[in-house]
Amino acid sequence: MKNAFVIVTLSGLLSACAVAPTPQAPALAGATPDAQTQAPAPASAPASASEPLPPAAEVLAEGERTSAPDEPSPDLKLPHVALTKDMLYKLMKAELEFRGGVWQGPYMTLMGLAQQTRDPRLAQRAAEMAQTAQKGGEALAAIRLWRELAPDSEEAGQYYIAASVMADDLGEAGVLFAARLRDAAPANRGVAMYQIQQLLTRAKDKAAAGALLERLLAPYASMSEARVVLAQSAYSRGANAQALAHAQEALRLKPDSEIAVLTLAQVSGEQGEVAPLLAKFLAANPGSREVRAAYARILVTQKQYEPARKEFLALLKEQPDNPGTLYALGILSMQLSDPAAAETYLSGFITALDKNPGDERDPAKVLIMLSQLAEERGDFAAARAWLEKIEQEDAPVWFSAQLRSAQLMGKQGDLEGAKAFLAALKAEEPAQQVQVVLVQSQVLRDAGKIEQAYAVMEQGAARFPSNPDLLYDFALLAEKMGKVDVMEKNLRLVMQQEPDNHHAYNALGYSLAERNVRLDEALALIDKALKMAPADPFIMDSMGWVQYRLGNLNEAEAHLRRAYALRNDVEIAVHLGEVLWQKGLKSDAQQLWREARARDPKNDTLKSTLARLQLKL
Repeated sequence: MKNAFVIVTLSGLLSACAVAPTPQAPALAGATPDAQTQAPAPASAPASASEPLPPAAEVLAEGERTSAPDEPSPDLKLPHVALTKDMLYKLMKAELEFRGGVWQGPYMTLMGLAQQTRDPRLAQRAAEMAQTAQKGGEALAAIRLWRELAPDSEEAGQYYIAASVMADDLGEAGVLFAARLRDAAPANRGVAMYQIQQLLTRAKDKAAAGALLERLLAPYASMSEARVVLAQSAYSRGANAQALAHAQEALRLKPDSEIAVLTLAQVSGEQGEVAPLLAKFLAANPGSREVRAAYARILVTQKQYEPARKEFLALLKEQPDNPGTLYALGILSMQLSDPAAAETYLSGFITALDKNPGDERDPAKVLIMLSQLAEERGDFAAARAWLEKIEQEDAPVWFSAQLRSAQLMGKQGDLEGAKAFLAALKAEEPAQQVQVVLVQSQVLRDAGKIEQAYAVMEQGAARFPSNPDLLYDFALLAEKMGKVDVMEKNLRLVMQQEPDNHHAYNALGYSLAERNVRLDEALALIDKALKMAPADPFIMDSMGWVQYRLGNLNEAEAHLRRAYALRNDVEIAVHLGEVLWQKGLKSDAQQLWREARARDPKNDTLKSTLARLQLKL
């Protein structure tokens, strides 16, 4: 009776001390993709040596359980071993040392006890220790012993194959892989191929692993699945021609295979051929959801937004609550200037996430977009309501949402409420405090209280003299107030603090050009900014404007036309119109100004230009 008690106690001790191995072996055998067997993940050991092992009495109490949580499989043949005091001491000492960061001594102890007792669980534990210490050779030796002691254990077999591949012992692994493919049921052989290919990606010698896979799958070359696996393997090694040939043959063998056509699309070198390929497949197989989704994404990359939306709508019809499809439709609708549809789809995305609390997608970005859409249609209350849904756990995004909410309060006319809201907002970091200052000023500017806004920024600049963002905004506001000396002083401070801040060079250069003073200096500043950011349409606009001031009308027109092609902005249109007017192209200029007025009838630059030229459109 005493011996039986201590034999069960050994199982309890191993269960109490077990930790999860670092790499998990993938399932092979004939498992389906939805039911793949993986190595179990035992309870983790304490991370610190200061956290002692359970007292021996508590460990021994495990033996009184009739069904321990980590009870070994009934098919596992375990030796009849008595747990002596010496063995218990060695096991507990090994565990304590391992938790203290030492692996070699505990590993040797477990290996010795495994050979002594012939208990496979001790060899498994030794393997786990070696894997945690990232000692591949020692892990493989322990797994070999584990498999020897438990030859019928599927888990031991899986770990043995995985360790052999990672140790680049592909000869041994190849024999086992070939046997698994041979013994697999025909219906499950394709899955086994995929699993073998995934496992071989862990090998260090990629060329050798690829050659082994070619040999293993040669007897099954008439299977589409084999060709798909070979194509993916070749593509991952950069053998693109070989990958293309395998993928084409896979689709020929099984013309209705989604994975075959998707693999062919992936390995095709000519992107222009992919969309027609998928369109042809969909014409013959309209129910292929994954292919339709891939086709829609390709259309997006080709900027064919309307056809892409059509494909996503077809996907939505099949699955009305699919978050990914709703998100794609929302973004596409925004790109197509359809804000009402965008709001419908993006709000549907949020609803879909609310119905699936386990979904790990972050809704914050979409909530911000919904807030912006509501603001654009003038519904400030709805805009704030969307922001209120952003969770506080995402601290930076939540803080930005609070600042935006204060601005919306101001736009609703509740200036005092916005001030109180910002005053109550806890800004602990200096960067957050600067953000609060900027928003306080913006709220006042939106309310038409420019002098109060200037006072807030002046105090902020004195408080945070080394923050270039604040100094830059203060400079722009100072110019608006007519304080050009303050503006120039602060822009030069920004240049000193951030010599590569092209916005500062552009702002000062444009200000000089707009006031038609120090034009050579203005040209030098804008030229420097343009070299830093050659694709920025607003700096191109500044360059066009200073060239206009210098009398270089052709060069001015070239810069402004390029800027306007990149950015359909009202002020760029006004500047281009004035250049064309001075060149005698008055009808073209008036057409530009009419378009600008249609977009922004209250634009100050447009109104001042028309007034100066004494024009009525």
